[in-house]
Amino acid sequence: MAQLAENEVRAVARYVRMSPQKVRLVANLVRGKNAKEALELLRFTPKAAAEPVSKVIASAIANAVENKRLSESDLVISQIYVDGGPIRHWRRFAARGRVRPIQRKSAHITVVLREAAESGNA
Repeated sequence: MAQLAENEVRAVARYVRMSPQKVRLVANLVRGKNAKEALELLRFTPKAAAEPVSKVIASAIANAVENKRLSESDLVISQIYVDGGPIRHWRRFAARGRVRPIQRKSAHITVVLREAAESGNA
C-alpha cells in the first residue's frame, strides 16, 4: 500500500456484491469533485452502484473529520478506484442435460480524500 500524505484519508469497502465494471461507471462520475458535492450527485444518480460508492465516500469524510480533524467542506476526492474481488462460480442446469455457468462478481472500492489547496494563502 502506498503511504498517505499528511492531509489524506482513505476508506475501503471490500466484497461489494456488484460487478466492478458497473461500479467504475459511477466512480468515474465523482472523481476529482468536492466530497460533499459528490454525495449530492450520487444521491440522484439512478444506478445501483451509487449507494455503495456514496457509503464509502461518507465513511472517508467521517474518518477525515474524526481522526485527522480536517474540515468537511475542504475535502476533495483525489483518488477513487475499483478493483475486482473474488468471483463465485456456480452453474444452473439447462435443457438437454447441459449446464450454464454463472459468475457472481464482487468489487473492492477505495476512496482517498485530501484537503483542497487554498488558493488565497500565498
